Formats: sequence, C-alpha cells, structure tokens
Amino acid sequence: MGMIYNMVKEFRSKYQLTIAIRLKAHSSVAEMYLNPGEKVLYAFPAQMNDRPYLLDTVVIVLTDKRILVCQKKLFWGHTYYAITPDMFNDLKIKTGLLWSKIKIDTVKELVTLSNIDKRGVNDIETKISTFMLEEKKKYKIGADDK
Repeated sequence: MGMIYNMVKEFRSKYQLTIAIRLKAHSSVAEMYLNPGEKVLYAFPAQMNDRPYLLDTVVIVLTDKRILVCQKKLFWGHTYYAITPDMFNDLKIKTGLLWSKIKIDTVKELVTLSNIDKRGVNDIETKISTFMLEEKKKYKIGADDK
C-alpha cells in the first residue's frame, strides 16, 4: 500500500464522519502523478461537489510543490487537478452540524470539497494555508515588485 493511501486512511479513521469511498483506488491515481523527489505533506478524502447527497469522492494531496486532487472513475479513467501556489487565491470554510465544506478559489475555478467531518477542517486549513503562504513568500507571488 502507498504512503498516500495510509495518510488518507489515517485521516478517515481520525475524522470518522467524513464521507468517502474507494480510497485505495483514488490514492493510486495520486501516486501516479507524484513527480520524482516530490514529498507528500498531507492527504485527505472529500466529496468534490456542493451537494451533500451526491457521492463524488476525491483524494486531496498536499505536496511540497502543489495540491493534487485525484479521482478514479468507477469503470475506466480518472480525473486529476493540480493547484500550484501561483494559481491559489483563497480558501473558504463553511461548517454545518456534522459536515463542513472547503472552497479553494483558484485563478481559473472554484474547487468545492464537501462532506468533511467538521472536526477535521481546522487541520486541513492550517496545512494548506501555511504551505501556500510560505510558497507565495518564497517566490514573491502576489507581491508588488517595486
């Protein structure tokens, strides 16, 4: 079993209300897209939609270079998104009674991740925001060049 699957499984066992299925299949897609030397910092499952009744599980992986959003289709094929620090704008969290949503605003689109155990979103927000802020400082992305 891969490192990503173990991280996702650990997140799922810690935050048991997170709704996610077929974690091993989705994690294998993420493993395919890791670049040589790229380090995995954090991984978690979620649903990639705005509707609580629709199951559309993805695995989100934070590496030392980018965020990967990966999904293995039920019969054939897969979906893969990469969000690099220069494409990242903002992160928004909405919490409900049991579940939370995370909206990642990028230059081109809004990625909605839902059905996450509301106890887990603080951990996710800290990991993603800290990483993106450090990377933007490192490359001076968004800073006025005077």
